Amino acid sequence: MADKRDYYEVLGVGKGASDSELKSAYRKLAKKYHPDTNPGDKEAEVKFKEASEAYAVLSDPEKRRQYDQFGHAAFDGGAGGVGGFDFSGMDMGDIFGDIFGDFFGGGRSRSRSNGPMKGQNIRTSVRISFQEACFGVDKEIDIVLKDECGSCHGTGAKAGTSPQTCPKCGGKGQVVFTQQSLFGVVRNVQSCPDCHGTGKIIKERCPDCSGSGYISKKKNIAVSIPAGIDNGQCVRIRDKGEPGVNGGGRGDLLVEVVVGKDPLFMRQDRDIYSTVPITYTKAALGGEIHVKTIDGEVIYTVKPGTQTDTRVRLRGKGVPSLRNKQVRGDHYVTLVVQVPTKLSHEQKEALLAFDKAMYGEEEKAQEQEEEREKEGGSSKSKGFKRKKKK
Repeated sequence: MADKRDYYEVLGVGKGASDSELKSAYRKLAKKYHPDTNPGDKEAEVKFKEASEAYAVLSDPEKRRQYDQFGHAAFDGGAGGVGGFDFSGMDMGDIFGDIFGDFFGGGRSRSRSNGPMKGQNIRTSVRISFQEACFGVDKEIDIVLKDECGSCHGTGAKAGTSPQTCPKCGGKGQVVFTQQSLFGVVRNVQSCPDCHGTGKIIKERCPDCSGSGYISKKKNIAVSIPAGIDNGQCVRIRDKGEPGVNGGGRGDLLVEVVVGKDPLFMRQDRDIYSTVPITYTKAALGGEIHVKTIDGEVIYTVKPGTQTDTRVRLRGKGVPSLRNKQVRGDHYVTLVVQVPTKLSHEQKEALLAFDKAMYGEEEKAQEQEEEREKEGGSSKSKGFKRKKKK
């Protein structure tokens, strides 16, 4: 057995790995190299067998102790080992059930208990406006729910009869079977095919509910949507989902909230963003402007000399917190200076006069400076010529 790889190395775990770590590592390798997913691949078959052999040893406390002490020799009769490594006596139904269930679409729910089980949750959606999301709203939705059948009272059996214990599983809802695998006989557990995991057989079905025990009805459900909810979040309504099985409670109704877009406001977490146009005069001289918020219009004083794209902050004017509606975000307003595109003759003259008054003295001073520079350059040139003549 000297040519065999270390079992811990095969599974990719350390020697101190827990049972759950071993199981998780083996599950990944088994799914990757299982013959059903790699038909005709001899190398994958060898790796699957190698991983299964490693897990069979390390998942058994006694065999793992022997392997840690003697290595592979523990199972070939050497070094004081017990000898005779064998898969056939090992119950790998749990992990094989997980793996085979995933392969064939069953997932982890490979068997079903006949005890009380809570019903499945139901999902639906409701549309609300931006304002309603900020401050909360009560809505009503129509949804089809299952109620207990009045004739059979949820048993599914015809009135005057009752379900009988399943003879195949004895009322357990599960059957145990053995399977010949590549490594010997494997014990496995699955849902009873006759009663489908309920443990009961209905010979005469209720004509009103067709043996299901429930009747679907359209109902109007009130939904209280809290202030501050965001797009895509859900409101949970307890006990409004599918009915339970074997006396289990109902599931829940999950209502997804779809928030409509607002033409003025954009939301990010609890903060709100918007843009407000201001005139050139207001930006230059300052003054009061009206800013729309989710609470209504507020007056904000613009500072003189405000530039376009200036962002101002309105504290506490954002979206309320879901946990405490008294705690709110902020509202950020971007001020954009508007430039007129159409001007009358009088307006153009007024702008020209303003431009001259604003920039005329500055241009005049610049022209005078340019003239002095020119005169200075001419005087230097004449002096150079006189020196050359002498």
